[in-house]
Amino acid sequence: MSNIVIRPVARDDFAQWLPLWDGYNKFYGRSGETALPGGITQMTWARFFDDSEPVHALVAESDGALVGLTHYLFHRSTISIAPYCYLQDLFTKEAVRGKGVGRKLIEAVCEQAKRAGVTRVYWQTLETNKTAMKLYDKLAEHSGFVVYRKALS
Repeated sequence: MSNIVIRPVARDDFAQWLPLWDGYNKFYGRSGETALPGGITQMTWARFFDDSEPVHALVAESDGALVGLTHYLFHRSTISIAPYCYLQDLFTKEAVRGKGVGRKLIEAVCEQAKRAGVTRVYWQTLETNKTAMKLYDKLAEHSGFVVYRKALS
């Protein structure tokens, strides 16, 4: 898709961003009874426009319509002086999958990270997300790490 523009999210994008965000969360099982509380969505949106926050958002636009999103954040590391970039969320509309939109979003995050002096961009996905992993295997190396998490509530 040659008419894709990757750009920072704008405040007036909310109505088009929200269905993408909802689609992303549905893909990861956060819908219906397990949906994120609205307050989390509102706080996430607000963080994109708060200069004191390390959270950022880019969107993919085609002919005035948003077709993809990515959210990323910068953080310190104990093994590097330069910060790292965690690409936390990546989602495209089903109609544009396999057409290079995801790749363009990842490459745009990498470019933003380079500008910020970051030495590494990393992300994770479910091991069952085989379609996305085909792209990821072309763009990055699989670290071999297994992720553990423990809820504290």
